[in-house]
Amino acid sequence: MADDLYEVLGVSRDASDTEIKKAYRALARQHHPDIAGDDPVSRERFQAVSVAYEVLRDPTKRSRYDRYGSVEGPQGVPFADFGSGFSDIFEAFFGDRFGSAARPSAQGADAQMALSVTLEEAANGVKRSVNVTLATRCETCDGAGAEPGTTVKRCETCDGQGQVHQMRQSLLGQMVTTLPCPTCRGAGEIVENPCRQCGGEGRLDEERSLEVDVPAGIASGQRLRLAGRGPAGFRGGPPGDLYLSVSVAPDERFERDGDDLLHDLNVSMVQAALGTSVKVPSFDGDQELTLSAGTQPGTTRTLKGLGIPNLRTKRRGDLRVRVNVAVPTKLSAEETALLTEFAAMRGEAVNQKDPGLFSRFRGSRRDK
Repeated sequence: MADDLYEVLGVSRDASDTEIKKAYRALARQHHPDIAGDDPVSRERFQAVSVAYEVLRDPTKRSRYDRYGSVEGPQGVPFADFGSGFSDIFEAFFGDRFGSAARPSAQGADAQMALSVTLEEAANGVKRSVNVTLATRCETCDGAGAEPGTTVKRCETCDGQGQVHQMRQSLLGQMVTTLPCPTCRGAGEIVENPCRQCGGEGRLDEERSLEVDVPAGIASGQRLRLAGRGPAGFRGGPPGDLYLSVSVAPDERFERDGDDLLHDLNVSMVQAALGTSVKVPSFDGDQELTLSAGTQPGTTRTLKGLGIPNLRTKRRGDLRVRVNVAVPTKLSAEETALLTEFAAMRGEAVNQKDPGLFSRFRGSRRDK
């Protein structure tokens, strides 16, 4: 991109106001974000074209530029925002989408805090009360930053706009950068008699309680955005956002797998062999599960729709029950004999430390 503002618009140095306006309209239409989208080259080109037009369309600013050869003037002080004409021309092209050239308020920064919920709360959703300490608008000065009864004056550096434009050199040529005014910190005003309560900030730290709706289906690592409930802005600026970083505590009964819940069910080898009916926990209450005879270790049974709701679709996942067959590690003499007899009936070889145990057990049973 050319460094000279006339070259930015593609006009000669003696171009008339009509020629400058015509060139600007063509380039503005070509590079406006509503047309060019998010292309970074077009975005910077659009800014440069806009600044060039705002300088060259104004006789005073154009004369100053022609005299000093720089948009920054003789002392290198950047121009303030270029006035309401900047927005008027865009409204003529694109309607109200471009917005007003009024000074933007200094919005508060975003804040973040941690929020821990149980797995059941994550599954069902919950309303939580959260205590936070954030900057809030000073009630004494109503956020103005000035002592009540006093006035503020317009910032001369930015002409009350709260921001300044600077030209910078890049690989693409001379580009425009918009920065908060260093004199008024983006407020557009100078406070000569600061509020004694807030020291001129227009805000004070205050502890408050917020009601938060945690949606069903939330997962660890996700964030909840509370728009406009963060720290107050500088001198009456709008508040930023508050982000809650969610962590879901483990549950000893369940393991989460996406929208599904996994539950380990322990049954004895006799229950697995003969079949049984058992109670399985869920967030909808206990569920009865019937295991057929011969259920194998590692078998998974699925209970549809008893999992966690999907955060977007609200469709619930499933509860998957994994069957673990517990093998006893300690047996009584009678239990050992019965299992040994069972193995003999099936022709299965087993370790038998006391060969006479089985016979003594059978004898005792006959005596009865």
